[in-house]
Amino acid sequence: MKKYTLLFFVVFFLTTAFSQEKSAVFKSGEWLQYKMSYSGFLRAGTAILEVDEKDYNGKKVFQAKGTGWTSGPVKWFFEVDDKYESYFDKDSIKPYLFKRKINEGGYKKHRITAFNYISNKAYVQDFTKQKDTSVSFTNVQDMMSSFYFLRNTNTTNLKKGDEIALDMFMDSQIYPFKLRFLGREILKTKFGKVNSLIFRPLVQSGRIFKAQESVTIWITDDANKIPIKMMASLSVGSLRAELEEYKGLANPFQKI
Repeated sequence: MKKYTLLFFVVFFLTTAFSQEKSAVFKSGEWLQYKMSYSGFLRAGTAILEVDEKDYNGKKVFQAKGTGWTSGPVKWFFEVDDKYESYFDKDSIKPYLFKRKINEGGYKKHRITAFNYISNKAYVQDFTKQKDTSVSFTNVQDMMSSFYFLRNTNTTNLKKGDEIALDMFMDSQIYPFKLRFLGREILKTKFGKVNSLIFRPLVQSGRIFKAQESVTIWITDDANKIPIKMMASLSVGSLRAELEEYKGLANPFQKI
């Protein structure tokens, strides 16, 4: 069950790319909904990403939320109900608080992580195991803040084969994460044809993914830089996520 989490992990924030202008990429009120399909035709579920401005310890921050759930026939044999939440700095996007509560076919996790930048330690409360942990860190992003952090990186000079790396804090550990740039493509979508950037996250192979490089992501090549499509080869079948609805974008959605 543990590796199934990686599916929604990919949908929520591995499906990211980068922008040229940090302040204009996203704003409070951005809302993205994704349709998830199994093997190209069977609806598997829905994922939603949203961000709003909030107060946190007397400071204005962004609160990002990610939710995902299975639906239809897939839900009959494997029910998923995942919730992610991150509070991060509006300028540096460094995370202050991260919440994760998931239920995937009976596999459950409920954790809250607080990042202390005086001690440089992350304090993790595990409500499932009834255990508290502290982990030293230098410069990390949580699972949700990574999505918005990476969208603020300049892609102007990216060349095919270039890789972008960061350290990601997940499950009381720090993991190196990479995205490989594959090029550009005009993509047909339900909204019309759009210019896109193609990336491939390096993921762990095993029971879920066929190989380390089995996930491909398309990002809108405009001022918003939002993920619009994802394809993943699984051990059995494939998973597709496509942008279904959106609102509150910081910039006009560019179509050809």
